[in-house]
This record gives sequence, structure tokens and C-alpha cells, in this order.
Amino acid sequence: MYLQMVAPCLLGLEGLVADELKKIEAENVFAENGRVFFEGNENILARSNINSRYSERILIVLDRFKAVTFEELFLGVKSLPWSEFIGSRDTFPVKGYSINSILHSVPDCQKIIKKAVVESLKEEYNTSWFEETGPVHQIQFSIMKDEVTVMLDTTGIGLHKRGYRPEANDAPIRETLAAALCSLLRLRHYHTLYDPFCGSGTILIEGAMTANNIAPGINRNFQCDRWGFIPENVWVNERERCHDEIKTDTDFIAFGGDIDSRALELTMNNAKRIKVDKFLRLEQRDIKNFNPSTDKGTLVTNPPYGERMLDIREAERLYRIMGDKFVSKYGWSYGIISPDEDFEKVFGRRADKRRKLYNGMIKCQYYMYFK
Repeated sequence: MYLQMVAPCLLGLEGLVADELKKIEAENVFAENGRVFFEGNENILARSNINSRYSERILIVLDRFKAVTFEELFLGVKSLPWSEFIGSRDTFPVKGYSINSILHSVPDCQKIIKKAVVESLKEEYNTSWFEETGPVHQIQFSIMKDEVTVMLDTTGIGLHKRGYRPEANDAPIRETLAAALCSLLRLRHYHTLYDPFCGSGTILIEGAMTANNIAPGINRNFQCDRWGFIPENVWVNERERCHDEIKTDTDFIAFGGDIDSRALELTMNNAKRIKVDKFLRLEQRDIKNFNPSTDKGTLVTNPPYGERMLDIREAERLYRIMGDKFVSKYGWSYGIISPDEDFEKVFGRRADKRRKLYNGMIKCQYYMYFK
């Protein structure tokens, strides 16, 4: 079956998502704000779920159409081939959002879409009642400027949930964002990664997975596993493909530091779950004592800052120390994410490149320094 799909992502990561989808041989890839559309067969659906580092989930797009009345919304949804995906006992909740559209009431849109799906399935299964005790088929919709997109979520728990971080420290960075920070700073398998504010180790672990080409979803399952929609051999083949592509001879090492010994314990425990602990070197250390042990390095960090953990004055004290310690020299690059628009001024150097990203709901800049 040939499918249209969409990968929602954090704002600012659309380009990275599009590139990785093209790399796994998805077709007709194009990006919009916060999501990337693409096409492919069942293998591409499974492959994108297992391999995507930067997107939040993978959804099947059933249709896109314009609707300015509830009648148009109802008829558009009812006409879709729901029985090809949803069995007579399956569960099919509805959620979504509406932006700048005449149909602005999300609860009303949910009710109309649910009713339309029920009416469609009634005709197909010749029944008036659905138990909804079987596998979940999460229906999602978006209405943007009166254009309705109707989708089925194939992922379930978000793709940023790799499975290695059952607990974390305060204000952890999302795994998909951590992977993106490493990629944007051009991390390679022969690099040495540093994070002097490693917390529960997300940047170090995502860096190790990226450098060694370990697929982020290699050890987890997805919602559509239970649908019976994708043959089991597809999943087996795609996971074997991922294992075959893991790099086994890299020179990658990741150095992590933190003032909290418990954070370092969390980091190592998380790394062991995903089996990248052999690449990590951890040390309890204050940033003022940062002293790298290699001639070259790629430093990616998410320091504590005002809106997360510290007051602004304390955060700026750290930025000044970082400016002194992160020396501009050949073989080194630095990436620091911060919401502080005055970061460069306090740090002491203008970034070679900046990129607007969101860390949760906080608008940040990713300041990149290359040498």
C-alpha cells in the first residue's frame, strides 16, 4: 500500500526531518511549519518510526480538504476508507486543533469527526454499536486556515521517548532536540563530544547514538504494531537493517561533567539502557574547572538558565565563565542553547551561526561557534 504520511516536529527542525526522511528513501518530501509530509509504502512507515531522530511521531494522512461548515467536515471525514485501518472492535479516539479557521471549536470538531467515523464504520460492519476494546487507532486532525488534515497516529508514545530515560533531572532537554543540537553542530563518528552541564545525559547519549548510527527506535514498539496493518516480516527486516548499519569501529568518545553526582549516576544508568555507556567518560566538576583533555572537541550543551532553574544573574555568571573556558581555537566547535537574547554579549563573542529553536515552550537561540 502506498501512503501519504506526515512527521510533526519541534519548530525549527523541519529541515533536519526532511533530510533524514529523504535519506531513508521516502518520496515527495516537503516541509511546512512544524511538520514534514512524505510518501512511501509500509516499509517506509516502519523505517521512519524506527529511524527518525528529530520528529515527534509518524502519522498516516488520510485526506486534506477544505471545510467551513460542520456538514462539510462530516461528509469529508465520512467518505474516508476507515474500515481499511479500523476493525469492528478497535478503539478510535479523536483529538486535534484548529488555527485561524471558521470551525474554531475543537470539542465540536472532535464530536463531528467521531460521529462521521462511526457512521462510516456502521455501514461497513453492519452494526450499530462499537465496543472499542481493541487496539487504539488515534485519529488526529488539524484545521489551519480552513484546510482540514485527517490523520492516524502510527507511533503511540512520542518518538522522543527512546526508552532509556525512565527518570531525569530537573528541566531535561527533549531527546529529539538534543539529537538536533548535535547534528546542527556537525557531530561525526570521529569526533569527541563534550557536555559540561550533562544533567541526565541526554545530549551525550543522543550524540553517541548519532555518531554510531544507532537508530533511536531500534529497541521500542509502536502503536501500529498491534494493528496487523504492517506484516511482521517488514518490522523484522527494518530492524535487521538498522542493526546492520550500526557503526562498530568509531573513535567517538563523549565527556560529561556536572556538579551533581546524582546526575552523573542518572547519565550512566541511562546510557547503559541503550548500550552506549562504553563511549562515556563522566566527572563531577564545576564549569569553572572545565579543562578538556583532548586537542579537538565538539561541545554541545544546554546550561541552566533563568526561565528553567536559575535566576538571570546567576545564569549570566555562568555565561561569563563559559566565555572564558570555551576558547576559540582550531579543532573546536561550541553549541549553546539559551533563551537569553543577550547571551552573546555576556559570553563575550558573537556566534558564527544562530538558529531559533524551542526547548519545550521556551523560545531559544542555538548559538554555534566554529573554528
